[in-house]
Amino acid sequence: MEQFDKDLRSIQEARDLVKAGEVATKKIATFNNEQIDHILQYMKEAAEEHAAELAEMAVVETGFGKAKDKTYKNHAAATLLYEQIKDQKTIGVIAEDKANGTFDVAAPVGLIMGIVPSTNPTSTTIFKAMIAIKSRNAIIFAPHPAATKCTNKAAEILNDAAVAAGAPEGIIGCVSTPTMASTNELMHAKDVALIIATGGPGMVKAAYSAGKPAIGVGAGNSPAYIEASADVKAAVARIIASKTFDNGTICASEQSIVCEESNKNEVISELKRQGGYFMTPEETQKVCKVLFRPGTHAMSAKYVGRSPQVIAAGAGIGIPEGTKVLIGAQDGVGEGNPLSFEKLTTVLAFYVVKDWQEACDLSINLLQNGIGHTMSIHTNNHDMVLRFAAKPASRILVNTGGSQGGTGLSTGLPISFTLGCGTFGGSSVSENVSPKHLLNVKKVAYGMKDVTTLAEDDPTFNYKEAGCANGKCDAMMPPKPLQASSAELKNTLSAKQEDASNAELAEVVRKLLLAMNDK
Repeated sequence: MEQFDKDLRSIQEARDLVKAGEVATKKIATFNNEQIDHILQYMKEAAEEHAAELAEMAVVETGFGKAKDKTYKNHAAATLLYEQIKDQKTIGVIAEDKANGTFDVAAPVGLIMGIVPSTNPTSTTIFKAMIAIKSRNAIIFAPHPAATKCTNKAAEILNDAAVAAGAPEGIIGCVSTPTMASTNELMHAKDVALIIATGGPGMVKAAYSAGKPAIGVGAGNSPAYIEASADVKAAVARIIASKTFDNGTICASEQSIVCEESNKNEVISELKRQGGYFMTPEETQKVCKVLFRPGTHAMSAKYVGRSPQVIAAGAGIGIPEGTKVLIGAQDGVGEGNPLSFEKLTTVLAFYVVKDWQEACDLSINLLQNGIGHTMSIHTNNHDMVLRFAAKPASRILVNTGGSQGGTGLSTGLPISFTLGCGTFGGSSVSENVSPKHLLNVKKVAYGMKDVTTLAEDDPTFNYKEAGCANGKCDAMMPPKPLQASSAELKNTLSAKQEDASNAELAEVVRKLLLAMNDK
């Protein structure tokens, strides 16, 4: 194969992976609960054993984030996820409704293609492999070119562990030479049944355009609203902990802080005390110049997941020692306010509003640049939570950090590194993606009514105009004329009045005749 160019080699590799994956898919579809759980335990233990190694590889290869935080994300995608999903029913009868005579039977969707981003490469690979095996599917990964080595290593570790536990060969595959050609080959391979796309908007759009089912997740632009009743010290601590977690590479991380005039001074003071540096307008302009690609609102890869010190040095500004996040005041949303867009790094926009209504409007405007994803509110007012639950975000997080809360690490949400944005953001799901999204659920339904007398036995059905009387329908009765003359109608009504033994019915008929005469 050495004589062929990179694209051709990558296409051939993709085809070979699909062929092996399809065979593995058919075999694992016959496995029982005990076999699947045994495989998952091996995968969990292997991922846990190599969590730190994979995290370090990811930081070295991509330059994004922190090894310690990536290690914890690997742990979450392996051990914490396993504990959460181990008892979920994904095989055979998974639900039953005896009252309505139905039950649900789960079946795997088939061979899955998993697109992996450079921001969270190893944790996303572990996560998708775990939920794929839990639902009895094989999976092939298409890594981001900037995270090829660490993604392949993660897939190799998981595949070796799965096979050692009894899974078929080829159950977890990964393209070693990723190109647009190989990704396109996988997307359009007839044996790939489903695509899970985690990455940039272009890649997600391509996945949805492949002509097969896909689960894609869009960009986030989460505002964090510190409402008047909030514990400001605690709120700021949560936001700082979230935005500095892996240097803001999780798309559920906060992008803007919104506070009110009533607590503005307290919020600013607390942010400064906890490591926030408020940039001057000139410094903000310099940071934005290096943070975003020229003429766009897309981030420069050079500053994704970087510390404030790296960003400040690149922008040529000085910041105090111990700075954890850079904060820039913004006057509005959109053009002229670049920090109102997504920033997967340690930079936050800052807004001050008059009251909660203005915070509501601002949050909606901010979410337009990351619609359907996540927003957070810090408050001790439950009614305020209910008001903000109407915002166009699939995750409304209360009194927690966006990075940890959105991924289910600090909330009761399913632990996930693929966060659906719903139809708001052009996604097919609005939930945190989990094993249930990788299942075909078949409905078995017993007959509950006699189909031969369905209409006659239905007490809510009364259709005398169609020739039915006393619940019995005469299908042979000729249709009535669509219209009748006034004289014919009067004669018919008079006859009914004469025959009526019920005085009340006679009175109704009399009134009808009087009404017709009046006309």
